[in-house]
Amino acid sequence: MEQKLRCDLDMGSNLRKMRKAKGLSQEKLCAELQRRSCDIGRSTYEKYENGVLNIRISVLVALRKIYGCDYGAFFEGMDQEEV
Repeated sequence: MEQKLRCDLDMGSNLRKMRKAKGLSQEKLCAELQRRSCDIGRSTYEKYENGVLNIRISVLVALRKIYGCDYGAFFEGMDQEEV
């Protein structure tokens, strides 16, 4: 019997929406993250937004400070049942 692998949830669309709402390019956001001791490049951050790579907790902590939001904003809409 073949087992289907289900993709895990990703917060990529929320990350993209928050970055754009703040008026930041991926490059500018990564520069700000690097100033906050998160050594991350644009290509890695792009993978977070595209759901290819899971985001590190240290990056999430820094993003919360940059965006001035609570952690719930990163998970918005992710607890809805699939149809």
